[in-house]
Amino acid sequence: MKFCPKCKSIMLPKKHGEKSVFVCHCGYSEQGNTKITEAINQEMKEIGILEKQIETLPTVNAKCPDCSHREAYNWEMQTRSGDEAATQFFRCKKCKHTWREYK
Repeated sequence: MKFCPKCKSIMLPKKHGEKSVFVCHCGYSEQGNTKITEAINQEMKEIGILEKQIETLPTVNAKCPDCSHREAYNWEMQTRSGDEAATQFFRCKKCKHTWREYK
């Protein structure tokens, strides 16, 4: 990592022909070394994407008002002023219907 002597920002490596240089957004540039050229030429690896949504919420016993399934994900949020109770949200594990209960 290289920092610009003028503005103290991080300088980025760029390749100009056979040479590598460090370039700053303020316009300052400086010749780099060969190790930077090797890092620029590395291949990018493909990152896999999950198609299914992973639920990380806790599961509770609650009856869904739509399908009557008895398991739901649960979370709480402060939807009103701070001196009132939080709102409890539920999402059915079967039909994904979301509902809320006020305490």
